[in-house]
Formats: sequence, structure tokens, C-alpha cells
Amino acid sequence: MSIKAYRPTTPAQRQKTTQDFDQITTKKPLKSLTKAKKQNAGKNNQGRITVRHRGGGIKRHYRILTHNLPKDLILTVEEIEYDPNRSARIARVKDQNGTYYYVTADTNMTKGSTFKTGEKAPVETSNRLPLEQIPVGTMVYAIELTPGRGAQMVRAAGSSAQLMAKENGYATLKMPSGEVRKVLVSCEASIGVVSNPQHQNIKQGAAGRRRRKGIRPTVRGVVMNACDHPHGGGDGGRHGSGKAPRTPWGQLTLGYRTRHNKKTNNMIVRSRHEGKRK
Repeated sequence: MSIKAYRPTTPAQRQKTTQDFDQITTKKPLKSLTKAKKQNAGKNNQGRITVRHRGGGIKRHYRILTHNLPKDLILTVEEIEYDPNRSARIARVKDQNGTYYYVTADTNMTKGSTFKTGEKAPVETSNRLPLEQIPVGTMVYAIELTPGRGAQMVRAAGSSAQLMAKENGYATLKMPSGEVRKVLVSCEASIGVVSNPQHQNIKQGAAGRRRRKGIRPTVRGVVMNACDHPHGGGDGGRHGSGKAPRTPWGQLTLGYRTRHNKKTNNMIVRSRHEGKRK
């Protein structure tokens, strides 16, 4: 994977970069595995904005991915496709019975390659099997949190987790964020690294590029009036009110804990914030 630069014909073109699409083998998705995707513009069923700075964007179809593949399958990669709904590439695969699935592609998948699922699958890249069968030190992705529920963790482009240890029925994983957490060894994971590792190095370059993705502009609080934001107001001189950073509704942001799931606190061995603390 490499990053493509543009000829500097405009100031935006000078900055803009994009990913190459050499890995992609087809432009047309499988119709039976797609469905219409409604644009909600960041609003809930009451019409209230729950996610700010969303709206507009081009129309797109949702690809129905299978995060919970049946066991004991031999799957052949038919196509590697672009998915507008996620950062990673997706693979159109067909099992030995002729059934098609969409799965998250890894860096090793190519058109015509095969992989297996289930406890008896060999320890090879792209194969999906329980953590109990995977050697310590292996890089994995698409990890289950609850056995049988399907992949919930490590699905973004270029991400992978490392299997650190296995003891007392739990596997210890080092996540991409730096968090170290435990999951049951009966949870399944795929071996390898998620595709499109250069995704994080792309420079948007132009505002319109983000608008087409459905992302609207973000205005800083310090340039607003005092009536519009806790950071607003002032005489136009040095910005900053001397107070701790806050949301538009006055809630503290820096260092404020957003995780409130006490039931799984004992699963986290090391928080992703540990390295930041003095």
C-alpha cells in the first residue's frame, strides 16, 4: 500500500493525498449483500442532535458484513472491495457450499486466496479460530467480546491486537490503544492485521472532501461569543478564559472519565491512559 500525491495545480491539491486502490479488484458490490442506508444527520428518533457536525454527504449503500462466520468453513476470496462505510477494505468470500459473505479484509488477502474457520483451522494468517488455539505473541483482529456474538473489537484499518498471555480461562490482549484487557479464551479472533494500513496517513486537503463524507464544519469555542460557548467572549486578544476546557454545555472535558461500565472493569488489566499519567 502506498499514498498517492496530486499535482499542485491548486493550494488544496498541493496538500491533498489519497490511498491507492491497487488491492481492490472490483467496483461493483454484490447486490444481495447490500441495503439502502438512511442519512440521519446525527439525530435520534426524536429529531434531537446526538452527534454534532453531521449532515449532507453522498448517498451510499450499506454492505452487510458477517462478523460471526459459521465454524468449519473453507472460504475463497472472490473479490477485494472498497466500502464507503468503513476505513478497512472488505472481502467478498464464498464457502464450499456456494454461500457468499462479506468479511473484513486483512493485509494478506488477495483474489483467489483461501482461509478457514473453526477450532481445527491451522494457525495461519486470515484463519479464524478461538483464542485458545492461537499461540501467545500472535497478532489478531476482529476479536469477540462474548463467545458466539461476533467480532466487536479491532476492526479499523491497519489495526491489530497482540495476544500476550493465556491463563485461568482468559486471554490477555494488548489493544491498539495501548489498553491491556482480558477476554475468554473461547472467544474467536482472526489472525493478521486489518487491511489498508495507510488510512491514517491520508491528508484531506480540501473542505469539500469532508463534506462529501457527511462531516460538517466544526467551529472552535474560543472564537464564539460568551453567550454561545463557555470559552467564548473576550476583547479579541489572547484567547482562553483561565478555566479548564469545557463542552458547549459546561461539562469538563480534560481528564473527565467517559467510561462507566463497572461490570467489565475487572477485565481491564491496564488502562489506555496509564502511559499518560505522571
